[in-house]
Amino acid sequence: MTAYRSPLLDRPGAVEAEGLDRGVAAHYGDPLREQRALVRTPGTVVDLSQKGVVTVTGPDRLSWLTTLSSQVLTGLAPGSSAETLFLSVQGRIETAPHVVDDGTTTWLITEAEETAPLVAWLESMRFALRVEVADRSGAWAVLGASAPVPGLGDGPVWRDPWPAVAPGGWSYAALDGPHPGEERTWWEHLVPRAELDALTRDLPLAGAWAAEALRIAAWRPRWGAETDERTIPHELDLLRTAVHLQKGCYKGQETVARVHNLGHPPRRLVLLDLDGSEHTLPSPGAEVLAGERAVGRVTSVQLHHEQGPIALAVLKRTADPEARLLVTDGEQRWAAAQQVVVQPDAGQVVGRQAGFLRGPRGARP
Repeated sequence: MTAYRSPLLDRPGAVEAEGLDRGVAAHYGDPLREQRALVRTPGTVVDLSQKGVVTVTGPDRLSWLTTLSSQVLTGLAPGSSAETLFLSVQGRIETAPHVVDDGTTTWLITEAEETAPLVAWLESMRFALRVEVADRSGAWAVLGASAPVPGLGDGPVWRDPWPAVAPGGWSYAALDGPHPGEERTWWEHLVPRAELDALTRDLPLAGAWAAEALRIAAWRPRWGAETDERTIPHELDLLRTAVHLQKGCYKGQETVARVHNLGHPPRRLVLLDLDGSEHTLPSPGAEVLAGERAVGRVTSVQLHHEQGPIALAVLKRTADPEARLLVTDGEQRWAAAQQVVVQPDAGQVVGRQAGFLRGPRGARP
């Protein structure tokens, strides 16, 4: 299979990204300026055309997706956005699409590597229902932005629900003030792939590094970065936006309910403030130490235009939340202070004193 290469990589200064963003630009010559433009300059877009696009059509599409996934999508209004998870029987995250419906079609925006497995699994679950599943990645591309961008056509637009606690969701972050994610808004426009170059010709561009820095600062997990073959939603605070705790049966529900009500997730997401004096960044997968003990790994890392070098990491639940940490990558070392995203005591809500972990505003714990 030929590796994808975006036409926007032919723009001046474009440097190709690696990992999940291979095939699009990491930056166009000035990552920090692009990051500031993404926040402050209307119309700045990020090429996310490496992502997959899956459509589900037919009158049963929303009820069918509800029965299969962690989220209630049955009443999703045209133009409304959601996030859902498809889990294994053990409750581990297999795919995590972004969802928007236009009244006749449900659009699922996916990472490139999760697209084919998701399509294959959905096809295997159709049975006699009135639904059709199609991989439309060849016809549609994705552009990201911090606000809706006029002039990008009539395609659907997904708005990231993070960090609001959706109906039926639950927050595992105990905060004294606003969630850091409230400073970030994020939209993903679906545009005809054949028009990608023309539609962006007169727009300011920011690379994938800029989008990633803002995502990390917002504590926003990403499939394929923060997830691995063992990840359950609780570890990443994804009960907040992607799980409805009162919905009917779906694959993996037993684990979701058991950990939330009676147990604790074995790992927890943190943000790391890294020592910037090294003038380098660790790689995703770098080991995190507390003293001499390995307690986790870095999952995403970037240089933020205001906060400096920051990373998301997944640690063992038992790692001391007050500990100073050390990130190691080969021979290099970075001191790191942690900001707790998922509390060590997350879960076990049955019998818990009210007010520690929170559901939607106004709901009872």
